Amino acid sequence: MKLTSPVFENNQLIPQKYTCDGENVNPPLQISEVPEGVKSLALIVIDPDAPAGVFTHWVLWNINPQTSLIEENSLPEGAVEGLNSFKKHSYGGPCPPSGTHHYHFRLYALDKKLDLASSSEKTEVEKAICGCFSEWVEIIGLYQRQ
Repeated sequence: MKLTSPVFENNQLIPQKYTCDGENVNPPLQISEVPEGVKSLALIVIDPDAPAGVFTHWVLWNINPQTSLIEENSLPEGAVEGLNSFKKHSYGGPCPPSGTHHYHFRLYALDKKLDLASSSEKTEVEKAICGCFSEWVEIIGLYQRQ
């Protein structure tokens, strides 16, 4: 399975447009080589460099495994958006207080659809996918506020 973005390379800077200093919309993400038999995908975007610990920027699940592109500023049809650390059902772009932070976009291939309330956060999604994902990949983007 592969996860890439046409707007930033792995371990490279995320363009300002996709951060709190820009339009604060999700970057486009390309998905390919999803394994056979996968029933759904889940995406979790985190910043492990946050001062108070891991900060969740986006939580999505029940993404159709046929999805090849999550378009900029969009939610894949049928996907469920959980609560991020901003307590919103949306993408919350990078907005570090200082220094360069690493933003991990993690995609999980699941053998089932998740039956979770949309009020679920990262920890509930991680608990639900434990033991039901066959593979996961990530792309890491960097950002430092000017």
